[in-house]
Order: sequence, then C-alpha cells, then structure tokens
Amino acid sequence: MENETVKKKKQVLLYYCVEMEDVARKIASESDSILLHSINWRSFADGFPNLFINNAHDIRGQHVAFLASFSSPAVIFEQLSVIFALPRLFVASFTLVLPFFPTGTFERMEEEGDVATAFTMARIISNIPISRGGPTSLVIYDIHALQERFYFGDNVLPLFETGIPLLKRQLQSLQLLPNSEKIVIAFPDDGAWKRFHKQLVDYPTVICTKVREGDKRIVRLKEGNPAGCHVVIVDDLVQSGGTLIECQKVLAAHGASKVSAYVTHGIFPKRSFERFLHKNDDSEKAFTYFWTTDSCPHTVKAIANKAPFQVISLAGSIADALQI
Repeated sequence: MENETVKKKKQVLLYYCVEMEDVARKIASESDSILLHSINWRSFADGFPNLFINNAHDIRGQHVAFLASFSSPAVIFEQLSVIFALPRLFVASFTLVLPFFPTGTFERMEEEGDVATAFTMARIISNIPISRGGPTSLVIYDIHALQERFYFGDNVLPLFETGIPLLKRQLQSLQLLPNSEKIVIAFPDDGAWKRFHKQLVDYPTVICTKVREGDKRIVRLKEGNPAGCHVVIVDDLVQSGGTLIECQKVLAAHGASKVSAYVTHGIFPKRSFERFLHKNDDSEKAFTYFWTTDSCPHTVKAIANKAPFQVISLAGSIADALQI
C-alpha cells in the first residue's frame, strides 16, 4: 500500500467589504475550508465609520483573511480601520486580499513636487499590525508597475498573482471551436511585453509601440504579423481605453481577421467602457471579445450582459492563494 500524504487544507475565515460580497461568496463556493464572516458597515451621523467585527471573540487562533476593494478614496479609510483591527484579535494569521492595487497607476515622480501615491499606500499597508502568526500576507493581482513590489516593508509578505492563467483557459476554449483562427497575442507597448510574454510563450506575438508626432502619441506596429489571425491584446489594466482602440485600428489595418482584448483590471472611469460596446445594428464590431476579471466590482455590474465584455472571476485563484 502506498503511503500518500494529503496536505490538509487550513480553514480560513474570510471577511469582506460591501463591494466584494459577490466575489467573496464565489470564493467560499470554491472551497469548504473557506468560511464567510461579516462586518457591520455603519456610519455615525457625521459620516465617519461606525464599524463592528462580528464573531470577534470566536476568531481567536483562526486563520483570517479580508477581501478589500480600494475603488475610491471614500471607502479606503473604513476598510483600513478593519484591516488594522483584525490582526490584533489574536488570530493565528492574517491575509489581506487586494486584487487591484489602485494607486499603482501613479508610482513615480517625473518632476519635483509629484507625489507617488503608490508608495504612500504601500507604506500604510506595510504598517498593518503583526498577528500572532507573523507578518500579514498580501495578495495582489497584476500590479501596474513591477518595481512597486519593493515599496512594501518587512511587516507584510506580498504575494503577486496574475490573471493570465484565466485568459489562457479562454483562449484554449476558442481553439476548440470549429473553424477557429490562429491566435496571436498583441502587446500595446514594450512594458506589457516584458511583464506578460513569458506567460504566453505558446502563442506568436505582435508588439505595438507609441511614437510621438508633434503633440500626439501615435500607435504603430513594431514587430510581428497579425494578418489573417485572431489577435488578442493583453495588458494589466484599462482606463479610458484609448490605447486599446488605437492598437485595434493598427492591427486591423495590418490584416487581423479579428481583434479581442484582455485586461486584468477594467477600471473604465466615467463609463468609458461604453466606447467598446457592440451596437444593435450591422456596423463593424471592433472587438470580438473583451475579457476582464472581477477585481473592480463597480465595472462588473456596469458591463454585465453587454457585448463584447465577458467577466472572468478571480475567485478560484484567490481561494488557492488563501491556502499558501
């Protein structure tokens, strides 16, 4: 008889912010070892948070996690208040899951006086109290600038995950369809190529680049051949979507039969996702598919059942990360 050692899954008590309740329930459905616990998110008359951690006494000696969404400055303070309180309740370990690190889009100083808010947020998170089990584990997906991993102090252990395996499953499904075209991966710039190309080595690649012509930045094809292929543009996030649209035009002009896009974080301020929607007529549809994850809950609700958008959940990946 073979002796097989099966690693027993640890039980994790998962708290969550209001915005991420749907994702939290999906995470819990992925594993019997993840149990949901709630916070009473209330406010005093003056608007300041009046918070209560339910079952606080019962979580002593337990592995505890909090699923956060820093979607706007208005919700960060109340979540930080809970995040700083949980490790002090004599928990065995504490994990902060912050799928989208929002201030990561402003991580550098270009002139004296710029405030690199990514560094500020990293310093705040780095001061989360140490639990009985040691430093806080911090789970982030596809952080915007790779150097930001060095912004965090020794009181947290950052675990940088990626949504690319979820994209690869979508691509594999497409390839099983009859008469499926050859898939080519396009990167909108060298930065996207550097961070993602090693995870997508099974696909031919195309690289675009931005060049300055006067006051304008023009997207051009740098290398690769998209002709006759289904080209999927890959990046970590999208804001207004201007770069993706310009890339699509360039790829189509060079003969791409279809163009789709994947971003881990669909931010879309001011409903900028609307410029990608398929119209209810026979007009040309620039993007066949537009995949994004549920890291930005407001976007998930806004684009629900709207072509070409398809939301891929991080729930399974997060459930696995909570077992590390």
